[in-house]
Amino acid sequence: MPILGLRSVDTAPAAGEILFISDLHLSPRRPLLTRLFIDFLEQRAPAAARLFILGDLFDAWIGDDDNPLPEVLGALWRFKAEHRQCLLMRGNRDFLLGRGFARATGCRLIPDPFLLRLNDEPILLMHGDLLCTDDLAYQRFRRRVRNPLVQRLFLWLPLSKRRRIAAQYRQRSGEAMATKPDAIMDVNEDAIRRQLRRFSARRLIHGHTHRPGDHLLQLDGQPLPRQVLADWRDDAAELLSYRAGVWRREPWPAK
Repeated sequence: MPILGLRSVDTAPAAGEILFISDLHLSPRRPLLTRLFIDFLEQRAPAAARLFILGDLFDAWIGDDDNPLPEVLGALWRFKAEHRQCLLMRGNRDFLLGRGFARATGCRLIPDPFLLRLNDEPILLMHGDLLCTDDLAYQRFRRRVRNPLVQRLFLWLPLSKRRRIAAQYRQRSGEAMATKPDAIMDVNEDAIRRQLRRFSARRLIHGHTHRPGDHLLQLDGQPLPRQVLADWRDDAAELLSYRAGVWRREPWPAK
């Protein structure tokens, strides 16, 4: 039997398009990327019934009392006001997104992993960092910072101190990634199989690795698709769309 919390499973409507994106890493330091995302929300996303953002919408989020990109929150709220649904998963950079953010944007925060039933197909949605089990140092760090007590203590700190800590973390993270072998930072196939079995899923969609592509994974004698979402750049992006049984990768802006 799959182990599911009440908030970990959802059924999508049979009609309408669904879009999947991840790893935008929005930041005040990248205004072109912010503009690209807002244009996407205003011009492309309204054609869909649902938008899933599978983690790392922001390059850093140190608490809902800090709002480095109010224009993004406003665009998300307008998107919701048009009777569209945005379901957002926290990533390894913005795992402190909370209820204040959800109220300000109308986004529904979903857990990682999250099971989506789409036309009777159980699809597992993840950010992807949980699958990088070969990176033992990162997994230890992840368990520590995802502890609710650690998060509560961090959020009690003054905003200025949290900003300094976040800046130091970004620097150390960049230095560590530069010295790690690529294979360690990629997903582990045994970890994928464990998650697919746990949720009885027949497809996996995730981001995090910045290695977009479509793969087939053998599980119990069956080939199951694994679709890796692309990270966004200042001048171009990619989304994954589903409509009427057809999956398609689509550039944004459209070419």
